[in-house]
Parts: sequence; C-alpha cells; structure tokens
Amino acid sequence: MENIIAVRPTKKIYRDGDKVIKVFDENYAKSDILNEALNQSRVEDTGINAPHIHEVKKIDGKWAIVMDYIPGKTLATLMQENPDKLDEYLDKFVDVQMHVHTFRAPLLNKLKDKMDRKIEQTELDISTKFELHTRLSGMIPRAKLCHGDFNPSNVIVTPDGEYYIIDWAHATQGNAGADVARTYLLFVLAGKKDIAEKYVNLFCKKSGMDRKYINAWLPIVAASQSVKGNPEEIDTLYQWASVVEFN
Repeated sequence: MENIIAVRPTKKIYRDGDKVIKVFDENYAKSDILNEALNQSRVEDTGINAPHIHEVKKIDGKWAIVMDYIPGKTLATLMQENPDKLDEYLDKFVDVQMHVHTFRAPLLNKLKDKMDRKIEQTELDISTKFELHTRLSGMIPRAKLCHGDFNPSNVIVTPDGEYYIIDWAHATQGNAGADVARTYLLFVLAGKKDIAEKYVNLFCKKSGMDRKYINAWLPIVAASQSVKGNPEEIDTLYQWASVVEFN
C-alpha cells in the first residue's frame, strides 16, 4: 500500500502487483462507491476493454475497490510527451469513444434520468431549471453506452498497443451527444479550448453527428457538472448552463 500511482481529492490509487486498489476517503458516500463498482461490473459484461473488479472491501476503515492493473501510459501522458503527435492521438481518442458508443449496457442508469436529478440539484434559478428540464425532455431517448467522464487521462495505451478505458463511475446508457458534450466541456475547463474544438469537429466528421446536436446538450451537461461544486468552475459552468442556442 506504499506504491501510490495517482492521487485525487477524495481518493488514492495504489498498485499492488497485477492489481490496482482505489481507496476512498472516510467521508466518501458508501452508496457512491458501491454504485461505481456496480457500474464497472456492468460495463465488464459488455466485453469492452476495461479493468475487471475483483472485490470491494474496507482497508483501515476506508472503502476500497480492487481491480486489474492495466500497464501502459494514458493518452493524456502521451499527448504531453509527444505534442507533435497530438492530432494522431486525438484521432485515436475519437475512435475509442465512438467504439464505446457501439456497446449496450441495459442495466446501467439512464442518462436522461441522471441529468434530470442533477439539474434539480443545482443552484440555478427556477426558470433556468425549467428550461433545462424542457430541453432534456425533448431529446430523443437513446441507449448507447456513455462513459460520462471520457477524457485522455481515462484511456490507457498498453505496451502492445491495446486501448483500455478506466474510471466508469459516471457510466450511463443514453445519448452519445451528451457524452461528447461532456468531453468537449472537460477540455474547455482544463483551459484547452483549441483542443476542444479540434476534438468536437473531428468527432462530428468521423461519426456524422451534427455539431448542433452536441451544442444542444452543452447547457444540460454544464448544469450537471456544476453539482460537483468545484468553486473555480462554477461561474463558467453557470454561463454554459444558461439556455442559449449554440451555433
């Protein structure tokens, strides 16, 4: 338990041989931890390249999830180490996300239900919430596997060139456009607006998805993201959540 490979605000991730142990803080909700394990288990059933969970247990009074260790580097690390290959990595990043959307996981929570709950949890004014709920209800229901936090740090490239997707805590079944909108927003929040534009334009080109469809999801996704309560992002997210017609 001394080999820390990643530290997050509410968790630490350790490597133990061919296993990874994700240890959550004491105040992390047990229901969220168990839901994350359940989500990932359901994703496993699809056959997609993802770490398999071995157990959920307590370590020194803290809940932990034990899963496969996937050797390799994340796409985020590769992009940073090889900036001249950014376009090549971004192209593969889009391919992997499109591949995810070809799967179905019918036991996962529905994306639209989750978004409805998140909108209600925001501190947005009543009229804005109403507009967001209305926009959400008008979206055609879909049942594609959506990662919910698809960014280059959650894609690992193994030494033999296989691509694995990690961190399925936010996985749902629903509209691929919402998943793309969230990825776009994550790039923007990370101060990478130029990469965000490259990414979304490339996704639209390769998938045939209309950019306006993705834009229609942006206020909804921004409202959902604001519930996480990152004070540095709130103002920006509330601006995005204001219902306007993106071109």
